[in-house]
Amino acid sequence: MSFREQYEVTEAEDRKPRSDEARYDPEITSEFAIPAGLDVPKTAGEPETTSEFALPEGLETPHTPGAEPEGSAFSPPSTYGAKDSLTAFTPATGVPLVSLVKDAPWQDRMRTMLRMPVAERPAPELVQRTEEEGPAVPRVLDLTLRIGELLLAGGEGAEDVETAMFAVCRSYGLDRCEPNVTFTLLSISHQPSLVEDPVTASRTVRRRGTDYTRLAAVFRLVDDLTDPETHVSLEEAYRRLAEIRRNRHPYPGWALTLASGLLAGAASVLVGGDLIVFVAAAMGAMLGDRLAWLCAGRGLPEFYQFTVAAMPPAAVGVAFALAHVDVKASAVVTGGLFALLPGRALVAGVQDGLTGFYITASARLLEVLYFFVGIVAGVLVVLYFGVKVGGKLNPDAALVINERPLIQIAASMLLSLTFAVLLQQERSTVLWVTLNGGVAWTVYGAMHYVADISPVASTAVAAGLVGLFGQLLSRYRFASALPYTTAAIGPLLPGSATYFGLLNMAQNEVNKGLVSLANAASLAMAIAIGVNLGSEVFRLFLRVGSPGKRKSAKRTRGF
Repeated sequence: MSFREQYEVTEAEDRKPRSDEARYDPEITSEFAIPAGLDVPKTAGEPETTSEFALPEGLETPHTPGAEPEGSAFSPPSTYGAKDSLTAFTPATGVPLVSLVKDAPWQDRMRTMLRMPVAERPAPELVQRTEEEGPAVPRVLDLTLRIGELLLAGGEGAEDVETAMFAVCRSYGLDRCEPNVTFTLLSISHQPSLVEDPVTASRTVRRRGTDYTRLAAVFRLVDDLTDPETHVSLEEAYRRLAEIRRNRHPYPGWALTLASGLLAGAASVLVGGDLIVFVAAAMGAMLGDRLAWLCAGRGLPEFYQFTVAAMPPAAVGVAFALAHVDVKASAVVTGGLFALLPGRALVAGVQDGLTGFYITASARLLEVLYFFVGIVAGVLVVLYFGVKVGGKLNPDAALVINERPLIQIAASMLLSLTFAVLLQQERSTVLWVTLNGGVAWTVYGAMHYVADISPVASTAVAAGLVGLFGQLLSRYRFASALPYTTAAIGPLLPGSATYFGLLNMAQNEVNKGLVSLANAASLAMAIAIGVNLGSEVFRLFLRVGSPGKRKSAKRTRGF
């Protein structure tokens, strides 16, 4: 074969497509291939192809045996037992030492931890144990919300409701919980671990009722749940909660109506009334109470119930003035107002504001404002028509109050007793709150009538003692402080200042009326702040950990 023929054959082979064997010929390499001698020997069983996102060999984190497996947020809590609980997350600044006194009430211990950041809270204490794995998380949250609903509907403060909810969760091993309470909505969130999704549940409070007997029963249930020596299963807790809901009120309807009349009569004696005034004020208040019950049965809102209930006492006072009977007609109207003034909601609203629950405090104070406007509307309508038809009502009578210490102290104790009955308190607490009300009026009378101190300052000091003694009695009996404080502030309510402010406005003395109403508002705020301050002073001397464990919020101080 000639040279030309050999060249043509070689050129034809070069133009011919290569076969698969030639394409993967090991002798032919790419410019991206690893040079010889630098390749990593393959391990037996290693796949041929790898991803660019694969972890380089030698950098894999060894799997620790016994680590917490990935599970559902609805599984039983892994920290159900304090001895077997997992190591808590340690913040960068370290975990401060927390020492909680075991003998302190659960309210103070839970409030201390609730005011701490979630990363700084200590491990849960010994908890209720009914089975090896514990109850499911959703059922614990549901029980917590139901207990919080009863407390909030009964008039308990928002901080105390959150404290009780937190205590129930901790008693069943849910340590990473955050309760949240507003005026009508309760919610709670539990995060099982730092890598799992949180479980959140909520409940709406639609009906409110004043029953301090039910409130005390709920507190006893929470106290048993938080007691490490008392083993209450979840089913037992549900059963007891159902019994609390089904329990009837301790006092019948006729007893409440009679208590309303006696309260108005006792209040009329406090402002200078005699026996005739006592009877007239009692009859007017009982008639107003029955009319309010009738409106409630027809489904009317509470605003109209207060408006209707305020009319009969004012009408009785105007009738005495028109008949020119030699009695103190202003005391009749004032006594009727004492039975209607919303002192319980006012104290709870101011307490929520002072403890940082501003949304709930705004809602409670707005509720008080609506009730007050309803009372003003009812009384003002009657007084306006009474003045138009010739009724002679003297606003200057507010400055002339007969000083009868023994009679007024007895009347203040009767007022507190009847107020306790209206609040559906337990019979065992009625005597204590009656004595507390007598002490409050004694202190107020000694400071205002004897020492000639301003009524606002005297009211604040007397209310502070009420809050102080209320906290003392609640700690002694391991119950809520509301039954011992709410009824005891009854003698201090500004019924007289409210009435004379409305009377001045009905007689076209608007400026004097506004001044008197402002005085009534000042007295009401003094009562609420005094009760809260007395409670805080009592807690200040309780040994609940170190002084730094009960820090207040600093967000309102500019940093």
